[in-house]
Amino acid sequence: CACYLVRYCSVTCQRDHRSQHKKACKKRVAELRDELLFTQPESSHLGDCPICFLPLSIDLRKSALMSCCSKTICCGCEMASILHQRVYSGNPETKCPFCRKPPPSDLNGEVELNTMKRIEANDPAATRQKGMKCYNKGEYESAFQYLTKAAELGDYEAHYHLSSRYRDGRGVEQDTKKEKHHLEEAAIGGHPSARYALGLYDARQFRFDRATKHWIISANLGCDESMDMIREFYSKGAVSKEDFAAALRAHQAAVDATKSPQRERADEVNRMTNR
Repeated sequence: CACYLVRYCSVTCQRDHRSQHKKACKKRVAELRDELLFTQPESSHLGDCPICFLPLSIDLRKSALMSCCSKTICCGCEMASILHQRVYSGNPETKCPFCRKPPPSDLNGEVELNTMKRIEANDPAATRQKGMKCYNKGEYESAFQYLTKAAELGDYEAHYHLSSRYRDGRGVEQDTKKEKHHLEEAAIGGHPSARYALGLYDARQFRFDRATKHWIISANLGCDESMDMIREFYSKGAVSKEDFAAALRAHQAAVDATKSPQRERADEVNRMTNR
């Protein structure tokens, strides 16, 4: 049985006992789901940079998805690779910091070809990226199909975008239950924005205990918006001093863990060039 409270000798036995066990089963399944949902992830859904092995910032402007290998590289490693190749090695042609392939000569055709090759290899990041490109072009049904496949392959960012598709009804019929389901799947995988949205959803339902749990977990991953909500609830007496202080420390630790001298230099250059 899904609740793990009872075991049956046969399908017939389970069917006969269903009417007596149904209520307890649903309650226990919900409890198990909450245990999974409110477990603090070890890191965000983005994970670590595959080169410097530091946690990637949840600010997507501070990393880049390589079209050749579908690896997400932090801005520090990307900038360091460019400097090494152009300045120190005197090579004007930059290569991917991870797979070392040269940049595509045809930004449209070759990038698309690389993406489709990665999709055929069941690469979740490439599949999700293709889905978002289709969505930006207004091809909502194709976008939904690619995002669904990416989510099935374990891409938590795809789950987050699917929740938006079910909310807006673009490419698929609006469905509040499926919207929330994909938000929960993304949150379980460590997606801070999905967790923040779940907190807002529970707050609108006046389930403030659940809302603050979501925001604390999200703040622990470095989410500024969730930290702002905790601060607001603390000012209203809805969050204890101890929980507020712990969230502040964990939030700062998560932010600090994504910093490095290389990344700070890259941020400075990007600010100067308005990247």
